Amino acid sequence: MDYHHYREALAKTLAQSELPFPAAEYQARLDKVRNAMAEHGLDALLLTDPADINYLTGYHTFEVSVHACLVCTQARLVLQVASIETGAAVVTALVDEIIGYRWESLEEIITPLADLLAPHAQIGIDGWSAGLRFGVLDALMQTIGRERFSEAGAVVDAIRIVKSPAEIEMLQASARITAAGLEAAIAAIRPGITDNDIAAVGAKALLENGSEFMSLQPIVTSGHRIGVIHVNHKRHVIQPDEPVFLEFGAAYQRYTAPMMRTAVTGTPTSALYATRDLCRSMFEALCDAMRPGNSFDAAAQAADALLAPQREWYFFSGVFGYAVGAQFPPSWVEGTGFIAKGQTRTFEANMVFHLPLCLRVPGQWGAGLSDTVVVTEQGAKPLTNNDWQLFEAC
Repeated sequence: MDYHHYREALAKTLAQSELPFPAAEYQARLDKVRNAMAEHGLDALLLTDPADINYLTGYHTFEVSVHACLVCTQARLVLQVASIETGAAVVTALVDEIIGYRWESLEEIITPLADLLAPHAQIGIDGWSAGLRFGVLDALMQTIGRERFSEAGAVVDAIRIVKSPAEIEMLQASARITAAGLEAAIAAIRPGITDNDIAAVGAKALLENGSEFMSLQPIVTSGHRIGVIHVNHKRHVIQPDEPVFLEFGAAYQRYTAPMMRTAVTGTPTSALYATRDLCRSMFEALCDAMRPGNSFDAAAQAADALLAPQREWYFFSGVFGYAVGAQFPPSWVEGTGFIAKGQTRTFEANMVFHLPLCLRVPGQWGAGLSDTVVVTEQGAKPLTNNDWQLFEAC
């Protein structure tokens, strides 16, 4: 059968059978987005970020490298996916219509999409979305007019960054699984095994405890490699008296609550203890400042003041926190907000951030500890359960 008949057959028995949330949750989100569209004078949104599409419809698949988009108007939600994704769309998405195109025939994307958008004068796009392909946008602009399109990525971001109670439950579930993976991995650390061995133990525990495919695989580095940000396990043999850095994030209904821990195969040095203490002090300053009405900049400044005396010694990314929620590979970073100097947005209750406090001494070592936290009236409270200790592995 072709993908049209495949869609019809599935729709008879499995339509929306894997929808992550009740329909009322999606309706509440959609109402907020449509109200924001009206406020911004937008007749339609063309959404291409897999996480934005998931947020409004529930649609999820591990194949996010192919074009998919959602057209949102005041009247309809229409999801366009490749033929190979038709099944996932039927089973996981709550939409008014699913339209497809043959996976191997990209020219089939434009005409039906242009027909959907043509009646609308003002169409919002997220020009910074990883899912927005230049070829698609360029063809649409040539077909229905460049003047119709305007940047509107902030419209959905402003809504997604504040989590509903149901979303926080998913993040709490992720946090429990993340902790189980880290506990298993840390217990396995000893000199003579490889960073791959540790990652394998952690990944097994994450999957056994219920994680779906993760937006980032478990991160394990040791020794001088910790001093290089964003390298990962690479068959390095763990040495005696060496720090080992771990950063895991389980996916539960695509929601990820990451956490960092650091272990040492021996007794931590005074420099490692001092680094741990600095990370903890920065964390406490951030959590205290993360109250509704305070700015992201103010929280970053509070933490940065503690880091300042050591700034020439450590490398730090400059981002003290980033929003997390439902996300897809290649990253669990939601992209809707960053706690950094110069960011003027203010905190609201139920925003959720990972606070990635990792300090690196280039070419030598590093240490990182973190929690995922939720903003409350009393400041940020952890969803993950880091003990903020350096684990001493025998």
